[in-house]
Amino acid sequence: MMDLRLFSGTKLRTNLNTIDFFYYIDYMTNFRKLIYGLEKKYFLFTILTPITMLGEVAMEVLIPMLMAKIIDSGISSYNVEYVVKMGLLMIGAALLSLTFGVLSGRLAALASTGFSHNLRRNLFNKVQDLAFSNMDKFGTSALVTRLTSDVTNAQNTYQMVIRICVRSPAMLISAAVMAFFIDRELASFLFVVIPVLAAILAFIGFKAFPRFREMLKQYDKLNSNVQENLTGIRVVKSFVQEKAESEKFAKTAEKLRNTQLKAERIIIFNMPVLQLMMYACIIILLWSGGTRIIAGSMQAGELISFLTYINQILLSLMMISMIFVMLILSRASISRIMEVLNEETAIKDPATNLTSQRNETENSSRTDVIDGSVQFKDVSFRYTNQGKSVLSHINLDIPSGATVGIIGGTGSSKSTLVQLIPRLYDASSGRVLVGDRDVRDIPLEELRKSVGMVLQKNVLFSGTIRENLLWGNKQASQEEIERACSQADADNFIKGFPNGYDTVLGQGGVNLSGGQKQRLCIARALLTKPKILILDDSTSAVDTATDARIRQALRESLPETTKIIIAQRITSIQEADMIVVLDDGIIAATGTHTELLETCGIYREVYESQQKGQD
Repeated sequence: MMDLRLFSGTKLRTNLNTIDFFYYIDYMTNFRKLIYGLEKKYFLFTILTPITMLGEVAMEVLIPMLMAKIIDSGISSYNVEYVVKMGLLMIGAALLSLTFGVLSGRLAALASTGFSHNLRRNLFNKVQDLAFSNMDKFGTSALVTRLTSDVTNAQNTYQMVIRICVRSPAMLISAAVMAFFIDRELASFLFVVIPVLAAILAFIGFKAFPRFREMLKQYDKLNSNVQENLTGIRVVKSFVQEKAESEKFAKTAEKLRNTQLKAERIIIFNMPVLQLMMYACIIILLWSGGTRIIAGSMQAGELISFLTYINQILLSLMMISMIFVMLILSRASISRIMEVLNEETAIKDPATNLTSQRNETENSSRTDVIDGSVQFKDVSFRYTNQGKSVLSHINLDIPSGATVGIIGGTGSSKSTLVQLIPRLYDASSGRVLVGDRDVRDIPLEELRKSVGMVLQKNVLFSGTIRENLLWGNKQASQEEIERACSQADADNFIKGFPNGYDTVLGQGGVNLSGGQKQRLCIARALLTKPKILILDDSTSAVDTATDARIRQALRESLPETTKIIIAQRITSIQEADMIVVLDDGIIAATGTHTELLETCGIYREVYESQQKGQD
């Protein structure tokens, strides 16, 4: 498997307008290192591609020389036998060139697709390892672009590097040697043409790179627009906002078009300049060569082969320019891919941390979560893009098996508080303990297996109801599935479907109501048999009677499981052993329902307003 950590030497430049030749040296070095990291079969394809390409170049360079011999030695002396002999050699060389070309194309395709397969797999695996804070930094649409368009750009560049990057220099050098062999004086003009072309290409490339990088950012915005629109299409149609969304998309697409035109406005000069130089060279050579033939210092066959070699040289330069353009585009894509691959995950798994491994060795009997007790010790938390702490000096002790309710206004950081327990985020300061152990010292897999969490946003995946439930426990029996669904009050509506547990769900569970999705998510969490169950406003879409049945089932069937319930309705938590009132990131009060009615003004105000609403 390819080890993309070899890219770690690449430095992402902040000043994109600086002409940095060493960047390209580093860039190509990273590609060379990637080749060494390929799987064995793709490594073999990568090695064979340039070898077959060199065979094709050798045959193409041989053909003009044979053609010159036919004209100067065969036709001029009317030697038919010699013409036939050289003609057959030309046909054989052409067939070999075709064979080598087809092989190199096939091998390059296999190598490049293997490269992109491994790159995309490693990139996806990296995304899976990132913490929520890392994901917040990039954004979903930007990650999608990196996994698709950017990887495709890298794949195309890789194919060109192992094929065209070998063919063009080899053809350039071979044809130049043959041209000098025919007429040194006439070929000397190449010393003028090639440096001029190289300077023009360098200027175009370094001017175009920042523009292509900006173009890829616009692709991110376009993907974000499309993703947001398709995800919320029902809301769009409900509010009759199709026209507004179409106009919004049109503006984003127009901005992308403009940035793309701005980027390509420089690149389009590449081919005309090369063609101008190419035709100018041919005119000069025809004039000079014709003069030499008249003077008797050059034969017609030599001039024809010389022109063919010059044409091969100029075509090689054109192909090099194409590679240069691809490198410009892929340079931006590779840097964006590297931003993800080099991203340090904010949450370190102690199973892969040497310090934590030593701690585990010292306390090897404590490799799992022994109970569902939870402690917050002077915990504060802030998001990476915010200066202010959203949680401040939280101290809370939840005994194992207790039922705890959390209530507070919108933005009081209720969800953030419970997300610190399974380490979806890490506390900025202080300690979070589960089973009397710091969560940072518990292997992530063990910790998250012990914490069943139903997030505020209910997420179901394409597939059957059974397949979605088995996310909680792949080995769960039908009896265990039905028991969990019964506890979540989901079995009745599932059995009402013609196919029962084999009912196919649309993407995101679109063919279910909000309450049905919530109950399926609760059942999925119950199948993990957690020591701690967190319900983050997970019954907001069900009626109060269903809510009461779910709470009663959880209380009776999971007496030893710690249950943490975030709710907006006080009726959902008033029977809890302890209720925590959060206000602007701090604990305003804790106690039972009766105690808080007497001592906490915030709680009493919420309770009275909800009671009036019911009346």
